Amino acid sequence: MKYKDYSTDIWNRINTTLDQVLKQDSAPVAAFDADGTLWDTDLGETFFHHQIDNKLVTLPPQPWEHYENMKAADPRKAYLWLAQICQGQKLEQVHQWAIDAVKGHFPVPVFLEQKKLIDLFVSRGVKVYIITASVKWAVEPGAEMMGLTKDDVLGVETHVDNGVISDRQKGTITYREGKVEALLQATGGKKPFFASGNTMGDYNLLQSATHLSLAVSAASRDDKLFKTEKELQENAEKFSWLSHRFI
Repeated sequence: MKYKDYSTDIWNRINTTLDQVLKQDSAPVAAFDADGTLWDTDLGETFFHHQIDNKLVTLPPQPWEHYENMKAADPRKAYLWLAQICQGQKLEQVHQWAIDAVKGHFPVPVFLEQKKLIDLFVSRGVKVYIITASVKWAVEPGAEMMGLTKDDVLGVETHVDNGVISDRQKGTITYREGKVEALLQATGGKKPFFASGNTMGDYNLLQSATHLSLAVSAASRDDKLFKTEKELQENAEKFSWLSHRFI
């Protein structure tokens, strides 16, 4: 699909603001959600489907329904569970599964305007983070497609002992306000000058930006994300954030 480019006004506001910020701070921070914000798909769910289809981990009967029911009751517990099912696996192996899942989903529908924006930020010395409620390991190959590294991804994960994944939660669950908490932990308390997301799950992250917030959307009316993306767009109008619809 051909996605709409950002308007000249959006690019002008970003460039002007970046110039101003760099006069006060040589290493500002920018933060992006992942799924639905950087690419028009969900790499976390793609990874889980890959695990189910290839019987890579031990799962309950009807694993997708099990996950959906858990998410309806408590999203944080569900997102953690998607990391916990990798317990006992070598991290190196899970990294390979994530790469294989993305390859099976190729070409990933990346929003090229977001890639251009990240390239701009990196070229100007901005520290860019991707903050996702998905399993960190599932999103890392996507970060590398955007020219970033595994270390630039903040996501749900469990502790790794001697290269083997455990079921013990590591850090904050990066969902809603947890996204901001994890970012501030990573930056030593420094807020992002810029933040971008697509759903109300990213509302707190966009609220945390000191200068610019960008709400994006691409869901069609029959998509499960349409309602929450529309609500974030309405908040963008309310708070005079930047907003863009890719389709």
